[in-house]
Amino acid sequence: MTIQEDSSSRNSDVLAAFETEDQPASGGRLEAAIDHLRREWQLYLMLLPMVIWFIVFLYKPMYGLQIAFKDYSIFRGIAGSPWVGLEHFETLFANDQFLRAIKNTVTISALNLLFGFPAPIILALMFNEVLHASYKRTAQTIVYLPHFISSVIIAGIVITAFSPTAGIVNTIMGWFGLDPVYFLTQPEWFRPIFIGTGIWQEAGFGSIVFLAAIAGVNPSLYESAVVDGANRWQMMWKITIPSILPTILIMLIIRIGNIMEVSFELVILLYQPATYETADVVNTWIYRQGLQSGQYDLAAAAGLFNAVVAFILVMTANTLSRRFSRTSLW
Repeated sequence: MTIQEDSSSRNSDVLAAFETEDQPASGGRLEAAIDHLRREWQLYLMLLPMVIWFIVFLYKPMYGLQIAFKDYSIFRGIAGSPWVGLEHFETLFANDQFLRAIKNTVTISALNLLFGFPAPIILALMFNEVLHASYKRTAQTIVYLPHFISSVIIAGIVITAFSPTAGIVNTIMGWFGLDPVYFLTQPEWFRPIFIGTGIWQEAGFGSIVFLAAIAGVNPSLYESAVVDGANRWQMMWKITIPSILPTILIMLIIRIGNIMEVSFELVILLYQPATYETADVVNTWIYRQGLQSGQYDLAAAAGLFNAVVAFILVMTANTLSRRFSRTSLW
């Protein structure tokens, strides 16, 4: 046998060995997946309702996105309506009310991010410093409760509290000789009231995530800090906050992705034509155009624009976070 023939024979043997190993590996992965499914079928069964919910209410409606590019008529249906290209988007950006709604949405979200995002973090840090267990549980129950109250009731409480005739705010102002103020009919007051209401409703419940992150901090770090003479304030700044920073960044990325999603329910319950100047947001504009005016194609175009902006914001925030802090959603 020549050297060349011997080499060819060895190569054939090696190739055959690889092929022989590949087949069981592929079959082994399939068997492992089936075995895993058999062992964890209860978990997948629990997951099934949520998967169905996503398919029915999120993925299936995506078929209707083409309305944004059609001269849609409910009588002709989606398939029978003619294509108009980007005409609806041109109409949107030529509409002063829509541009105002974008401005209001971004402004309210920025204020909410500035004042509302730190609130649950601060609350979690404060709860972490409370040593009396029963007092801590009572305080947590009180601040968690507003989250479980419906937006309708929350709006009713706000409207009653700021009523110019019987509201507690104007009553207190009257004690100091001040004239009553029609807060909810004045554009300049809508944003402070809305932001404050949102913080009151969600800060407590939002602190749960950060409390869980704080609970995961290694206790030995605090013990070492005590030995070194650190006080509670120093431990919070040097140990607690740096330890929960990845959680803070993840929640910040999610929050940035929701910049275009101002609480629709609360806005529509609190605003009125007199406050459209500062209160009308993209979602309420879509509601009026789609359901009240019947311009479904224009409303679909606005909704698609909203979703695209949110996607870009999430991707940008996630990329920046991964680059500078090595913490990201994916």
